[in-house]
Amino acid sequence: QVQVVESGGGTVQAGGSLRLSCTVSGLTLDTYAVGWFRQAPGKEREGVSCISRSGRSKYYGVSLKGRVTISRDNAKNTLYLQMNSLKPEDTAIYNCAAGTLYTGDYCSQFDFEYWGQGTQVTVSS
Repeated sequence: QVQVVESGGGTVQAGGSLRLSCTVSGLTLDTYAVGWFRQAPGKEREGVSCISRSGRSKYYGVSLKGRVTISRDNAKNTLYLQMNSLKPEDTAIYNCAAGTLYTGDYCSQFDFEYWGQGTQVTVSS
């Protein structure tokens, strides 16, 4: 059984930083692409950042580009998202996902089969 568990969310002041982690069990992570998505109240889910199986291709969504860095540690079956210079509009639930269809282009939720429950990120002004 595949389990995807996010951690590291919380409340931070504008301009602050957070590092999200995502641990995946039940599969060998180096055979999957992984990504981070977010959904704010009343808005559609959007791709924050995705990374291909090899780690050579990375995509960053426009909203957070330049302020986030995605990385993966396949030995630990863990994915990370470092977020800096956070803004109130970054407030959302952040989900981690793993999948086999992502090839390194636009970060689409439909390319990912396994999802975590999400971690809340709140940025106060």
